[in-house]
Amino acid sequence: MAEVVVVSGHPDPASSTLKLATALGERLAASRGEGSFTTVDVAELRPGLLVPADPDTSEALLNVQDAAVLIVATPAWRSTFSGALKVLLDQLPANALAGVLAIPVVTADLQEQADAAEAALARLLSELGADVVDFGLTAVGTELTDPGTVADLYASAIIR
Repeated sequence: MAEVVVVSGHPDPASSTLKLATALGERLAASRGEGSFTTVDVAELRPGLLVPADPDTSEALLNVQDAAVLIVATPAWRSTFSGALKVLLDQLPANALAGVLAIPVVTADLQEQADAAEAALARLLSELGADVVDFGLTAVGTELTDPGTVADLYASAIIR
């Protein structure tokens, strides 16, 4: 299993949320001396998210639990995280993320929405046992046109 796992909670494939999370995953995997990382995209799991014991969703949940670094990205939906992401994370058992370093990533139109969603996502990840970074990554508006630069700035702030 990959040390770095990226989860995109955007229900649409090829979203700016996925692009930003992937860019950050690339930087963090490289900083750990790894060439690759695993991506879990709820847009690909969508039908199986609601099917008990769906094999693709089960594999995704195992990848999430086996991560050393977990990047969890979502668009802000009414100042919280996406419902599709919530459905995925709700399938994890208590303390499933114990020992995992979790990084919330939120995209939004307004900074206030992003901040509220980042705080809610950080609380959920913490409740699942993860060690959540002190500040997640939020990107709004035109910042989403260059996800690589945003990921570079954030990665340089948290990698020491």
